[in-house]
Amino acid sequence: MGNMAQNKPELLVIEDDKGLQKQLKWSLDEYHVVLSEDKDTSLVELRRFQPKVITLDLGLPPDPANASAGLELLEEILKLSPASKIIVVTGNDEREVAMRAVELGAYDYYHKPIQPEELKLIINRAFELANLEEESRVYRRNENMRFHGIVATSPKMLAVCQKIEKVAPTDLSVMLEGDSGTGKEVLARAVHNLSERSDGPFSYLNCAAIPENLLETELFGYDATGFSQGQASNSQGKIEEADGGTLFLDEIGMMPMSLQAKFMRVLTDSVVERVGSRDAKKVNIRVVCAANNQLEKQVQEGKFREDLFYKLNEINIVIPPLAERDGDVVLIARAMLNRFNKQFGRNIRSFTKDAVQAMEAYAWPGNVRELENKIKSAVVMSENTQISSEDLQIEESQLREMPLNLRQVREAAETRAIQRAIVLADGNISQAAKLLGLTRPTLYSLMDKYSIHS
Repeated sequence: MGNMAQNKPELLVIEDDKGLQKQLKWSLDEYHVVLSEDKDTSLVELRRFQPKVITLDLGLPPDPANASAGLELLEEILKLSPASKIIVVTGNDEREVAMRAVELGAYDYYHKPIQPEELKLIINRAFELANLEEESRVYRRNENMRFHGIVATSPKMLAVCQKIEKVAPTDLSVMLEGDSGTGKEVLARAVHNLSERSDGPFSYLNCAAIPENLLETELFGYDATGFSQGQASNSQGKIEEADGGTLFLDEIGMMPMSLQAKFMRVLTDSVVERVGSRDAKKVNIRVVCAANNQLEKQVQEGKFREDLFYKLNEINIVIPPLAERDGDVVLIARAMLNRFNKQFGRNIRSFTKDAVQAMEAYAWPGNVRELENKIKSAVVMSENTQISSEDLQIEESQLREMPLNLRQVREAAETRAIQRAIVLADGNISQAAKLLGLTRPTLYSLMDKYSIHS
């Protein structure tokens, strides 16, 4: 019976009338009906099961004649689980209360006395809609991540993608921290494309790629009106170029102290002055910057302004090196193979078994950029229909020891799968157990065994 209940979708029924509880549990047997009769129990069950559909009797204790407790609970449920479809149940003469509930975000309403077959129709429709919306969200997230150039299944990188999805719609400054070649520009563009500024410009400047004496004009622009005779030589800087959009500054730690003070003013006052001008122009920019993990040390040594560091580091996202992204290497390699096949008019089908093993065992010191260079070179140079480890120029001496002990391999695979499921389920252990095809107690015992925390 327990297993059968697990396979049925959960329906939370919030109802304080014992007779009605029995009637609903009996008539809605195609669902795993979870019963609760007051606010506290309802919120516990909501967190425990995360039901897609909920029926809520608005006449709850302490004052069943008044709908205020029910409406309050409705709002709390929607805050905790905005995707849940809530069907409110009211007395026959409480049309206004029902309409108020719908205004607050209820999916539908139903008046007592309850006719189980009618209520069942509304519940079925609510489940259909909830399932469609969930499919759409998953599809959209996958498409977004593919569309924005991010290919990932590893728990560490999925966590980065989820963080970017959460922070992109805000206007907070984002600091991307990671080694060279980890794809910071791709992630910065994802922040821009998933934000409300996506229709605006995305302006990119690498602070390490431009000589110090030119960086100021590149960033702030140049106004020669006051100096030159005849035609003025003016140029717009990257800050103005980003107006209404996003400014991405790579290698921010290379910005000289003299410019840091000037840039701090841009961020605090939302104005920019071109070099050679005293006119301050209003700008509306969102800043995303990238740095290696030495920036905090630079702050401690007095080589980078502390106030600017905190202004730029409102949200910090650490990007893992490619070697720590379990399972991503081959996935990214396949996506790159398809891209370069099109670009160079080649028709290389796949990778040989030894190439896959080599990619997984190689340490990738140059990260995604190094992988991209190796695949591009292999696609151009390979004479075969498959890419080998020789084509990738990965030698056996460069490979890390991969465990041959079966128990080690199994434990590593199980740890990876559990971590991935927990990330995909957003920390919900019931959902993670379902994804893995395990019971919750089994998953908990495996988490204890491998010291995994949700």
